[in-house]
Formats: sequence, C-alpha cells, structure tokens
Amino acid sequence: MSVSYKPVIWNRTKMIYDGVLLAGIVIYILTFLKAGPLLSLALRDIDLPTQRMRAFGSLALLMLTIVLAIGPLARIDTRFIPLLYNRRHFGVMTAIVAATHAYYVFGWYFSYSPTPQLTALFTSNTSFTSIVGFPFELFGVFALVVLAVLAATSHDFWLSFLTPPIWKAIHMSVYFAYAAIVCHVALGALLDRHDLALGLLLIGGLALLCTLHLIAGRRETAADAAASAKAPEEPWIIVGDLSEIAEGRAIIGASPGGERIAVFRSKGSLSAVSNVCSHQNGPIGEGKVIAGFITCPWHGYQYRLEDGCSPPPFRERIRKYRVQMQGSSVLVDPEPLPLGTKMEPFRIPAELLAAVAGSAKLGGQ
Repeated sequence: MSVSYKPVIWNRTKMIYDGVLLAGIVIYILTFLKAGPLLSLALRDIDLPTQRMRAFGSLALLMLTIVLAIGPLARIDTRFIPLLYNRRHFGVMTAIVAATHAYYVFGWYFSYSPTPQLTALFTSNTSFTSIVGFPFELFGVFALVVLAVLAATSHDFWLSFLTPPIWKAIHMSVYFAYAAIVCHVALGALLDRHDLALGLLLIGGLALLCTLHLIAGRRETAADAAASAKAPEEPWIIVGDLSEIAEGRAIIGASPGGERIAVFRSKGSLSAVSNVCSHQNGPIGEGKVIAGFITCPWHGYQYRLEDGCSPPPFRERIRKYRVQMQGSSVLVDPEPLPLGTKMEPFRIPAELLAAVAGSAKLGGQ
C-alpha cells in the first residue's frame, strides 16, 4: 500500500511478475512468426505484416483468457492466489498487445486509403444483415476501447476516487470485452480461413472459462448454504468449531443476510471481521495473520485485529463483529460494529486451547 499515489510501486515480486510476463510475450511472438508458418497452413502463404497482425491478435485473445481464468482458479485452488497479486499488470499488458494488433491492422489495411483511417474503418463494410461479411471490426474496436478504459483506470488512484463498488462495476466490463473479442474472431478470422489453432484457442478458452466460473460459483454457493445451515435459533450464528481454525488463519461463515464473516485465530484469541477487503473486495478470510495484522491474500492490505483499521498512516477499514464461544463452537453476532470500533479479541479459554492442541497431536500421530 502507499500513502501517496505513484505510477508503479516497484518491488521484487512485481519485477519478477512483469519480467516473466514480458518474456512470455516475446517468446510467443517470435515463435508465432518463426515456427508458425512451418506448422500451420493458414500462416504459410501470407505476408509478414499479416503474420504480425495475427500474432498480436491471437496473443491478446490468449492473454485475456488467462486474465479471466485467474479469478476462478484462485477460488478453486489457493495455489493460484499469487497470480492475483499483480493481475492488473497482466490486464494493462493485454491492452497494450491488443492496441499493437490494431496498430498493425490500421498500418496495413488503411494506410493507402484516401479516406481517413477511422472513417474507412466504420464505413468500408456495412453488411449488417449478413453473417458472412458482417463488420466484425466493430467488435474489435469496442473491445479495444473497453480494455483501454480498464488499463487507464487500473491504478489505485481511480479505485479510491471512484470508490471500490463503482470501480469494480466498471472493471467487470472486461467480460463484455471478451465477448466482443469472441465475436470479432469468430465472424472475422475463423470465417475467413480454416485456422485450427485459432479455433481451438477461441472455443477451448471459452469452454474453459465457463467451466471454471461454474465450478467456482457452485463452491461459493455451497459454502454459503453450509454456513447458513449452522445458524442457531438465537441471533448469533455458529461459524464453526475451534478445531477448524488453524493458528493465524480463519474460517468463513455467512450471516442470514448473506454477508460473509471471517473469524481469525491468533495467539489464543479470536477476531471476527468482514470477509470483504476495502481495497478491491478481496476475500480477507483466505488470507492470514502476519506480524499481528490480518493480511488480504490479493494485494497484501493489512488490518488490525482489535478494530479492523489499517495501521497509520493508512486509512482503510473493515467492519468488526463480536465473538463468543459455546463449548468449542465459535459464534458471531451478525450485526456489525460501527467502523473503527475498538474491541479486544475474544480470549479462548485455556482448557479449550489445550483440548484443541491435544486433538491436533493425536491426529498427527
């Protein structure tokens, strides 16, 4: 996190992430241009400018597919969470690759036209009533505009200025960009030629994204249903058993209204907070306690256990909830405390800690 807004706050992780990303882009383009004509009939008899267009165009499709797959993959398997840390860098690079594709298209198809390039783009093909010959270029322009807007507003300045809900809503338009690219490729490149590799990338990527999102969505729905089923008759809800909470980690429950609540265990105490990070609505409960602070797994935003506030000079806050125990069951009051309310973590009775430690030892034998 940063108090002052800077273009990029570089650290070792960001450098490695971007270095691998740039290396992958270079390797893909070189492999496409050098080995593509040897492996694909669709690339064998075309000129170099067209090869460059197709190289950057197919790469933009591949990168956007990966960007959209990272979210559900991280929900399905926590080992993919590190890919989320700098996903915005991935998105910005995808927009640059797509813009490069558009640059080569303009430079090759419209550079010698007496009509201005943009005018020619929107007026040269108006076959809206036919699938074959439909002006697929318009889908590409729409997708490029959306990606450019998302790249331009990717910085935390815009996240703070627009507020997280509005910023998130704007950035969900990436799915409209992906749908437009699918139409752009399906009505353009795939109708124009028989390119098996591009067809597999398009159809396979679409099927993969649909499958991943369905699996992740079903898991989230099942988790919420299981948490809600644990609710007792009294206002407090049962989140789970103390033995389910590893040291420095959390379990997640859901209030009757659907709000997710994360209960962390740290140094013999329990603290309940909203499961939604104030930065980008990341899943706090999937993070851990580091150096005494609840740390979001997405971008490392941290909050104090006692009041849900970020340490000075940072100002982010998340809601706190009251915690108590009945036997080994952990209960939470679903009514959140006012933001910034200071409340000491709930101390776990010593006998329960000893019982949990003993059962852990027996389980490990």
